[in-house]
Amino acid sequence: MPIDDHDARKALRSIFDAAIASADPAKAVLQHLPEQPRGRVVVVGAGKASAAMAAALDTAWPGADLSGVVVTRDGHAVPAGRIAIVEASHPVPDERSVAAAEKILAAVQGLGPDDLVVALISGGGSALMAAPAGAMTITDKQAVNRALLASGATIAEINTVRKRLSRIKGGQLALAAHPARIVTLVISDVPGDDPCEIASGPTVPHETSSADAREIIARYGIDLPPAARAVIDGDDNNSDLSHVRADVRIVAAPKLALEAAAAAARRQGFTPLVLGDALEGESREMGCIMAGIAASTQLHGLPVAAPAVLLSGGESTVSIGSGAAGHGGRNTEFLLGLAIALKERAGIWAIAGDSDGIDGDSDAAGAIVTPDTLTRMRAAGVDPRALLAGHDSYTAFNAIGDLVVTGPTLTNVNDIRAILVT
Repeated sequence: MPIDDHDARKALRSIFDAAIASADPAKAVLQHLPEQPRGRVVVVGAGKASAAMAAALDTAWPGADLSGVVVTRDGHAVPAGRIAIVEASHPVPDERSVAAAEKILAAVQGLGPDDLVVALISGGGSALMAAPAGAMTITDKQAVNRALLASGATIAEINTVRKRLSRIKGGQLALAAHPARIVTLVISDVPGDDPCEIASGPTVPHETSSADAREIIARYGIDLPPAARAVIDGDDNNSDLSHVRADVRIVAAPKLALEAAAAAARRQGFTPLVLGDALEGESREMGCIMAGIAASTQLHGLPVAAPAVLLSGGESTVSIGSGAAGHGGRNTEFLLGLAIALKERAGIWAIAGDSDGIDGDSDAAGAIVTPDTLTRMRAAGVDPRALLAGHDSYTAFNAIGDLVVTGPTLTNVNDIRAILVT
């Protein structure tokens, strides 16, 4: 199936956009609302999609005795009527994250069994809603978050530590709302859609211990501030969660987004193959592996015959180490590793991006790889291998104009990766 560069790029972008559209917060929330209660409705939440979710709920229940507060990332706020929207920092919390957590905890105080708390949870909530445990300060929380993000730990491991150092995560928000009924609507951004891991599960009892957190800290060589170490070692953050009853509804998820992407690929005449929605590992190494799968598809028709689109999701990692880091995120690093491994093989294109529109510390969601990516980078005066070694993938793709910039999408179902093989 002959295809030129323009058509390949157009096809990949439409597939990527279809995946994001499938996770529209408004549609997702409206399909999973509980019955309106006899008493009050208090809406709380945290995450990159929380404001858009809150706006949908406020519109859907105009006659309810409704109030609340949710926190979202800077630039992700939208009006939500009776529900207050506040913004805070991501991926490292700030003073506003602490203030938001205190407002959310205050909002669920004094409720009765006829009242309903609707928790709107999406990716990013861990940083946006911070309630340091023990004698920890926000400076301590920031130091821990930076160390965790740079360590190469998985999101589940990161959240294990976060829960032990928080007064709101790991089911403690639900505990604060007791005896009100609590229903949690979740847009998943984690491999496997475990609600305990999404925003560190503020309404879901956790089964991790301080010993688990200590093992992770030791394995990755993370140097904790003294106040954080005291919380972990003292095991003084063990709330009684026996009263927490979790009613959690996954309203959008990576698997559903990949199914939408597959449908978009099929409509354009390509055979889609979903490799999984929970792929983890080092971004550059994952790029190398995916290059091998794409080459096998093209040469041998394995694991699928071309023309095909290989789809995957999940959350890879970038282990920065002690060296100076460049600019970019896990998706552009994945793509740069993919391009180098493909060695400009003809007939293969790729797109990868974070569904929230923000890859790492950049203003791009991700980028596109074409058969001549490396040639164009060198012509632009950049060395792809050197930039990959310095974790400077943004600079590499920016030099050739192949960044994918969407702006905040107001949703978050993790990364979307598509490789077109002809």
